[in-house]
Amino acid sequence: MIRVAYFGASASLIALVLLCLAWELWLAPLRPGGSWLVLKALPLLLPLRGILAGRRYTYQWASLFIWGYFIEGVVRAWSDTGASRQLALIEIALSLIFFASAVAFVRLGGARP
Repeated sequence: MIRVAYFGASASLIALVLLCLAWELWLAPLRPGGSWLVLKALPLLLPLRGILAGRRYTYQWASLFIWGYFIEGVVRAWSDTGASRQLALIEIALSLIFFASAVAFVRLGGARP
């Protein structure tokens, strides 16, 4: 079970980084050609190394950190239309998957499988 939590957290975090980049550069940027909002992907890189290394402390603080992306997804799913709304729903799902996986990883003992 800890292996599933590890891979769930790792995969969802990487997918969230890629989603943020693609969303703001190509798929549905605020301005044609991309926007500075693409920089929202940078903070996601902070916990990436610790998540991949299986560091319990990183899982703990990243599980709180991810709520900012969940909130952004909810706001944009509520206010945006078209492709941006769909991408926001994906952001919500990835944030929830990461949160659930990170909490499970910590509760199950938190050592890299």
